[in-house]
Amino acid sequence: MSFNSIDFALFVPIVFFFYWFVFNRNLKVQNAFLLIMSYVFYGWWDYRFLSLLLISTLIDYFVGIGLDKADNQGKRKLLLAISVVCNLGLLGFFKYYNFFVDNIETVFTFLGKPIELGTLRVILPVGISFYTFQTMSYSIDVYRRAMKPTKDFIAFASYVTFFPQLVAGPIERATNLLPQFLRKRQFVYENAVDGLTQIAWGLIQKVVIADACAPMVNEIFTNHGSYSASTLVVGAVLFAFQIYGDFSGYSDIAIGTSKLFGFSLMRNFAYPYFSRDIAEFWRRWHISLSTWFRDYLYFPFGGSRKGKWVSARNTILVFIISGFWHGANWTFIVWGALNAAFFLPLLLLSRNRANVGIVAEDRRFPTVTELLSIAGTFCVTLVGWVFFRARSVGDALAYLSEIAAPSLLSAPRFPGSRRLPILAVCILAFIMVEWAGRKDAYPLTRLRVIPAQSIRWAAYLCVVFATYFLGNFSESIEFIYFQF
Repeated sequence: MSFNSIDFALFVPIVFFFYWFVFNRNLKVQNAFLLIMSYVFYGWWDYRFLSLLLISTLIDYFVGIGLDKADNQGKRKLLLAISVVCNLGLLGFFKYYNFFVDNIETVFTFLGKPIELGTLRVILPVGISFYTFQTMSYSIDVYRRAMKPTKDFIAFASYVTFFPQLVAGPIERATNLLPQFLRKRQFVYENAVDGLTQIAWGLIQKVVIADACAPMVNEIFTNHGSYSASTLVVGAVLFAFQIYGDFSGYSDIAIGTSKLFGFSLMRNFAYPYFSRDIAEFWRRWHISLSTWFRDYLYFPFGGSRKGKWVSARNTILVFIISGFWHGANWTFIVWGALNAAFFLPLLLLSRNRANVGIVAEDRRFPTVTELLSIAGTFCVTLVGWVFFRARSVGDALAYLSEIAAPSLLSAPRFPGSRRLPILAVCILAFIMVEWAGRKDAYPLTRLRVIPAQSIRWAAYLCVVFATYFLGNFSESIEFIYFQF
């Protein structure tokens, strides 16, 4: 069930009604209802994978209880190992088995001793990369004694399967989300309005920006050898906005939907394309994953406490693993390595935290230096996005090499390019709205504080009509991160 579907538009009001007006008197019953609805939501794609969700939930629930009871450090390490091995084992089998088999066969063929291990027709369960990391972090936090485990299985299972963020995040921490299932929740009208407004902004990002870019991006990347350099640049720029609108849009819809049910999720995007260097970009892009790797991989390996070179090693490791997390393809690994290469000079020169505040925080416009830094950072990310979007490393290298051609100065032409000016205006308007709201959690936040009710509702109607008339509803385009 996708956020931009009629199914979801009907599902949420029904769940909302029963959640607040039928099952609101008893917390356990309310949690149980939410759990059942989350399983319905996930099973809408493929009910067969509900068993994996249950297995992951059971493993970490009992591991958490075992860790709380165990005093022996060896036993505690064994229990943690069970959680890590089981979760990564599930993820590894469904997501990476064929990748490793293909590469092992390639290596042996290269050595002159071909073997045939045989790949499997494995379907990747939607959201498995997200919920395995979420349950595993719970066990790690209990192991570290950062939190006490819960014995309320319904609450824990609801935390693992909470439908707004189940399939594409944000990857929540048990320390933040789980306690919200253990205390009674009250309906707050202002929070609900805030949630609906954030959902509206998420839909704009998805259907007006991302889904409008998608057909053009698909055409250009699929047939990149047939187009001019200027067209390839357009393709890379459009993909940058497609993936941002798609994933940030999903996160905003997830966070907004959670507010409707009285929950607060962590922020996942903070205007990353206004970043002045690549380090700032990674503090603002997919924040829940970046901080997950920081807390559970970078810091345990020593972080920056043991000198610059150890810190550089850990940074490279985190970026490469982060790339591999995204998919079983060398393109993602190269994408991660490229971002590490872009990041390392800042780290080694102690410039990785040079830009931690909001750009032009006390000014309406950026300075020339800030504008050039933002543009430079965006261009660097475009190089990485080409690898992220390409089908193979060879395709990505060919795409980039074809950009360096005299046709770079020609007008971009491709099927559907007549719609490009309208899309360009939409993207420009999108950038302007984001810039105006860069100090807020999401750009439409200030609509809620317009004092005149008539003006406020007129603004809401403008948002709805803009989404309807400018959005791409002609085809159902799945969220990009569902494949991860």
